[in-house]
Amino acid sequence: MTSDLIKKLSSSDFKETIQSGLTLVDFFAEWCAPCRMLVPVLEELAEEKKDQMKFCKVDIDQAQDITAEFQVTSVPTLILFKEGKEVNRTIGLKDGDALRALISESA
Repeated sequence: MTSDLIKKLSSSDFKETIQSGLTLVDFFAEWCAPCRMLVPVLEELAEEKKDQMKFCKVDIDQAQDITAEFQVTSVPTLILFKEGKEVNRTIGLKDGDALRALISESA
């Protein structure tokens, strides 16, 4: 179960959501074990940084157009967007400290 702080995006609301501010998007799949292991890490970060940025998820099986547009070939892939532009990305299971570093070097 994903917290209320992490919004699940679809093709229809993706562009609008990432357009302003800082947004971390988790490209995931239901069948991906590392993706499920990442959920508590993202929930903790979303709680910690809820006043500074947005946290979102995209199911690669349901939003193949977005997945293809950003050339996501492995999950989990986390892409950090600033004002709608990709500023950083990481692939694979990461801990909270690694994600904090990713965010702070791009903010």
